[in-house]
Amino acid sequence: MASNRTSELRDMSDDELATRLAEAREELFNLRFQHVTGQLDNYARLGQLRRDIARIETLLRESEIAAAEAAEAEADAEWQAANEARRARVAASRGAAQNEGETSG
Repeated sequence: MASNRTSELRDMSDDELATRLAEAREELFNLRFQHVTGQLDNYARLGQLRRDIARIETLLRESEIAAAEAAEAEADAEWQAANEARRARVAASRGAAQNEGETSG
């Protein structure tokens, strides 16, 4: 049953997950209030909601990490391209300086 819930959550966008998280937190707050006042009938629902909140937070964190890794990979690729261009300019200027030395000497 948990895998069905998790796969259902994985299919949601980050915005939908954030909405679901807010709803679950609100429901958990209400259930805690009912528990304190002695009106709560289904105590197991508290644990279910806590686990659901943890699942949603985990999925949001996974997507956050994936986005950060993608941004880091993109920045690395840009850095490598800039570094290659710099090396090419240095090699070209060294070659030009070497050619000038051969022609004037």
